[in-house]
Amino acid sequence: METFYLVKDFGAAGDGKSLDTEAIQAAIDRCSQEGGGYVLLEKGEFISGTLYMKSGVYLIVTASAKLTASGSIAAYGTDTHYNRYVNEHDMDRCFIYAEEAENFGIMGEGIIDGNAECFPNEGSIYRPMMIRFLRCRDVKLKGIKLYQSAAWTTAFLDSENIWVEDLEICNDKRYNGDGLDFDGCRNVFVARCRISGTDDNLCLQAGSREYPVENVHISDCHFTSICAGIRIGLKSIGDIRNVTVSGCTFQNVWREGIKIECTEGGNISDICILGNTMHNVSRPVFILLNKRMQEIGSSVELKEMPEIGTLRRITISGLIARDDEEMEKIHYRFQDDVMGRPEFGGIRVDANKDHPIENLVFQNIDYTAIGGVRLDEIPERYPEVPDYKAESKTEYKADHKSKNKTSYAAGNKSDIWTDTGKTEAEVSENYYPDWSRTTHLDIRNVKNLILAQVMVSTVHEDERPKYLVEGCRCLKEEIYDLD
Repeated sequence: METFYLVKDFGAAGDGKSLDTEAIQAAIDRCSQEGGGYVLLEKGEFISGTLYMKSGVYLIVTASAKLTASGSIAAYGTDTHYNRYVNEHDMDRCFIYAEEAENFGIMGEGIIDGNAECFPNEGSIYRPMMIRFLRCRDVKLKGIKLYQSAAWTTAFLDSENIWVEDLEICNDKRYNGDGLDFDGCRNVFVARCRISGTDDNLCLQAGSREYPVENVHISDCHFTSICAGIRIGLKSIGDIRNVTVSGCTFQNVWREGIKIECTEGGNISDICILGNTMHNVSRPVFILLNKRMQEIGSSVELKEMPEIGTLRRITISGLIARDDEEMEKIHYRFQDDVMGRPEFGGIRVDANKDHPIENLVFQNIDYTAIGGVRLDEIPERYPEVPDYKAESKTEYKADHKSKNKTSYAAGNKSDIWTDTGKTEAEVSENYYPDWSRTTHLDIRNVKNLILAQVMVSTVHEDERPKYLVEGCRCLKEEIYDLD
């Protein structure tokens, strides 16, 4: 027999003014102590600080209810783990937390609101994430609407057996507006979600060798992002393998549709991306094998410059990508952070020449790019992916931070270019170069490459070549220019 625990029976007001943290937590605790069941929020707006989910408890936010994060950082616990990226301690706090819990979840047709515009409070750096689950198993999120987290919407860490279905996520009020982030998770099923935000919509990350990311299924979702739709890697100390992405649509994504970055010495393999469409996505696919240790975007767990890892067995098939006149514009995150423009577009694959990507397939691709770029608008030389030696680590970090970090001023063409027309290129890495030397495909340093039934066309005439294949062992090159 199903057991329900109504938070109003535990003293919750649900009036949109009173702080209901204690009452909701009391219902969660009682439910878990008595063997599990459903904690019910209905008919009202419930304001709360940090809530701690427990085993056996399903938090139900009904269509008549709204669970809103308190606007005061004082309402959030300091015992909710931490964000695993360097220099992002401002996101250590969180709204809904669980640690080593099992058989629990959040469900319903109501809204959870992160109250993003209240953060950070005056005198505080903190912007709480909405959901963080650490070393949990058998977790379900279904049907709920997750709106306006002050930082990431979710972080699933070192967990397994996760079902995420029928969610609507909107996170567009603050930086770091990620949707679904999985670090060190296995047996993950994501289906029928609609996600929009100011950062990556969905991320698969491997912050340790102890917890690989594996057996991940992403299907029938819709992505809109000022940054990337799906990111696999960047945070990649450990392994990421056995991942499928199918039947998804990407629309108005100002950076990458799908990006795969093996950057921190791990191994990414066995990725199958099948039957997806992209409309107005600046860079439909970005694949990079390199090594990186930086003040921004690196794992907390990374203690020294890693060796270059491996990236192999990647298949991308049945992709339709189409630009229209919208992609003639420069697209910004908020007012002054340039994310995409015509020069940035195109599929890009790159690696160090001595550490190639292996077994890469592009098949049945139909790509219409915006084009319209002149050669005198981009730098003359294209940078290479380096393999830094131990003796040059210190010099690299200093040079790289000053040269390759992009900083743009809105509407100022001279600030948009890093160094137009220069003859000495910087290094090729995760955020640079911020232009493309081709309109459609730039593939370099791949061992065993298949390009089959690839069709390319442009909206506007472009002086760049449509594609370049360099340093590759190409098993098949079947590319049709439709212009």
